[in-house]
Amino acid sequence: MGYIEELREIIGTRPLILVGAVVGVIDSQGKILLQKRPEGIWGLPGGLLELGESAEEAGRREVFEETGVEIGQLQLVDVFSGKQYFRKLANGDEFYPVTIAYFSKDIKNSTIKIDGVESIDAGFFDIRELPEDTSPLIKKVIKQYPKMFR
Repeated sequence: MGYIEELREIIGTRPLILVGAVVGVIDSQGKILLQKRPEGIWGLPGGLLELGESAEEAGRREVFEETGVEIGQLQLVDVFSGKQYFRKLANGDEFYPVTIAYFSKDIKNSTIKIDGVESIDAGFFDIRELPEDTSPLIKKVIKQYPKMFR
């Protein structure tokens, strides 16, 4: 059982503040790596921090777990938090995410391998031609990334 599951056993569905990291991985042609989650939404690879893990470590781990792509150096883009990001899941769990967004052009291995659980598809996309079902939050995050495409 993971940290969040243990917390949920104690507090039920009450709101939590959860910290996560997402990474915009940019290839040599300036395309951004997106993953398609089982709900059918495209977004940046990322997820919640584990106990004792840095945000950078979480970003690298999540990119690898969800897409098979290995990355090195990360550069901070921005931190997204506040009541406008509040989420209530279908199971009733509530949370306020604090999302730390990074980008990386330091690709060690670009071979995409999806796990079929957290990701049902993944690929590199031109930022002017994102998939129709790209998360609105991710579109907002990507707008903060102009310096990475230079």
